[in-house]
Parts: sequence; C-alpha cells; structure tokens
Amino acid sequence: MKKELIITKDSSHSLFVPTLNETYHSKNGAITESMHIFIKNGIQYHLKNNLAILEVGFGTGLNTVLTLENSKNKTVNYTTLEPHPITKSIYSNLNYYSFTKSDKNTFLKIHTSNWEEEIELSKNFTLFKSKKKIQDFISKKKYDIIYFDAFAPDKQPNMWEQNIFKECFYLLNKNGFLITYCAKGIVKKNLKSAGFQVAKLAGPPGKREITRANKR
Repeated sequence: MKKELIITKDSSHSLFVPTLNETYHSKNGAITESMHIFIKNGIQYHLKNNLAILEVGFGTGLNTVLTLENSKNKTVNYTTLEPHPITKSIYSNLNYYSFTKSDKNTFLKIHTSNWEEEIELSKNFTLFKSKKKIQDFISKKKYDIIYFDAFAPDKQPNMWEQNIFKECFYLLNKNGFLITYCAKGIVKKNLKSAGFQVAKLAGPPGKREITRANKR
C-alpha cells in the first residue's frame, strides 16, 4: 500500500494511506495522541515496575520510542507485531526525534533492528519485533498491557472481532489490560463478549473517548 508522509497539528509526522483513506495517527497530533492513550493511560497507569507489553500495530514506531522514553523507572519487555513494515525511505524521514528525548540513532535502531530477534535498547528495555499477525501470533509469555493500535474498524474490521479479543484476553496476565484509541459500540461489545471489563476514558484532542479493557 502506498503511504504518504503528513504533518499533524502538533507538528509531528504521521502517514496517510490513500487506498484506505486512513491515517496512522490522529491529524490533531500524532505524538499528542500516542502520549495520551498509550503512555498516560497505558504504561504510566499500570502499577507494576516490571512490565511485559504487546503492541498490535508497530506502524511508525512512535509508541515504541515513547514507551522507551517513559519507562525509566520500570523494566520493560516490549513485543510488537507488524506484518507490513514501512520502508527505510519512510522511517528515515520521520521527525519524532525532534520532539522527543531520543536522538535519531535510537529511533533508527528501533526500525533497523532484526525482526524475530530480541535486542536491548537500554539496560531496562528489550524489544522484540515480529512480522506475524495477531491471528498467527503464539506466545508462552503473558503480557501486562496490550497496545491495540490497528487501523479503524471500518477500514480493518477483521482486527476488531470477538475472536481477536479472546486471543488478547488469553495473552494477558491477571489484572492486565488492553488500551486502544477506539471507542465504537461494536468494539466495546466484542471486548465484553471476550471477557473484558470495559472502561470509557477521556480521549486526546479531537476524540471524545478511548477504551481500556481490563482482565479481572
């Protein structure tokens, strides 16, 4: 799929996919959105200091680099899934390092590290990237947080079905949770059917609500 670099309202980059008429992040601010959903209501919300995180949708690597930067007081084992990685011509031009604490080399290392191989990004942060789809992902490891960052349900409906959320429920530790930008009724219904307790949270700029689904 063709992807075009765009500038969002907080001046950080995102990608636009013309065939889907869809962006990777909110046009109101890519970094602003990711910080609100996956950092504030994700890693910073969880009380554990030793965390295993699974990301469904590596995309531009923004959630990964922001989690790395905001995990200084925690130990994080980070697994991310992306069956369709972006190319060097795209990730080498992303401007996230201009707005975050990480330098460009750190951001590029996230993208250039080998797939299906665990690497150490810092003394308290390991990264494992896989090109598998969540439907094909098998793990003996359980996770404390799932960042669910697939394309919207009207663009990628098969990613938001009950069977996917049942798999996510299985992959989570007790008292773990799934966090996502999507708050559509059908998504919350499917999460509840999969066994989750669903909480509505205030959204980032331009979005009224987001969803946290807890495994109790």
